[in-house]
Amino acid sequence: MSTDAQDADGEDELRERVTNFLRRNFPQIQMHGGSAAIQHIDTETGEVSIQLGGACSGCGISPMTIQAIKSRMVKEIPEITKVHADTGMEGMGGEGGHGGMEPSFPGETTDDGETTDEGPQAPF
Repeated sequence: MSTDAQDADGEDELRERVTNFLRRNFPQIQMHGGSAAIQHIDTETGEVSIQLGGACSGCGISPMTIQAIKSRMVKEIPEITKVHADTGMEGMGGEGGHGGMEPSFPGETTDDGETTDEGPQAPF
């Protein structure tokens, strides 16, 4: 077997382990309409890039989900040394200015003193 074929087999196996890790440890991602896709795996450095999408984009708890993925994956899969993960919402808050949107609530006052939409009116 050539070195390239061995590298591809190693990456495929690691990709499957990462996928299984996400399914097993974070079923709420799919249950809530989100998705987690492996963007890149570097078997030499042990780095993996995960993209959260669907309902995760703009979800207020996606930064906590990302942090949990990062800390647990490196503990559970020894070959993984670093995890890069985001929601792809560039410039919308979240990790290092990448990923996730800040949640807003009806009647909340912004930093510039303006009040956001009051939301739906009560029927009484």
